[in-house]
Amino acid sequence: MTGIQRCVAAAAVAVALIGTPTVAHALSQGGTAPVSVESVAWKAPSARIVSPGEHVEVSGGAEFWLTEEGKHWTTPENPDPQFRSVVDGNIDRSRPGVSLQTEGAGGHYLLSGVYYGGKGTASRVVVRTTAGVVHGKLLELPGKPGWGVWYATVDLSDGDTDGLGVSRVVVRDTEGKVYSRLNLG
Repeated sequence: MTGIQRCVAAAAVAVALIGTPTVAHALSQGGTAPVSVESVAWKAPSARIVSPGEHVEVSGGAEFWLTEEGKHWTTPENPDPQFRSVVDGNIDRSRPGVSLQTEGAGGHYLLSGVYYGGKGTASRVVVRTTAGVVHGKLLELPGKPGWGVWYATVDLSDGDTDGLGVSRVVVRDTEGKVYSRLNLG
């Protein structure tokens, strides 16, 4: 690079570094600059896809795993596997529904259940409790099984002797519409 080329390159860098703030300042003094805004698509949350038998550990040491037959779980207080079937005829997967199991687990309540039969893709779960609104998580097997598992935890407050009341569980789809719901009062 010749001496002249180096001087031109240095001048170009200096103009770029010094001139940019000046141009920005000049435009902000009442001028209008064309603005290009790229739209950012919002992506709805979705259920976590798990392999059959894959264990998912949640807050407080509870574990869930799904099989084609249904929901399995353990808690530190009850290490023997528990099970809720989705194939024994106790639920009608052709109609939307949600089940609920509530149990104390350490210093919190573990809320969980099976959701099924809704239209669209399940995206999120909201539980209305006496402790307030709780946002849970969803688990599903690969493919379109027509059901999944939801769970949430709620911390126990000091002096909590009345237990936790649940009045509603709502699973929503990716468009925000009700996928399935359970109203308890």
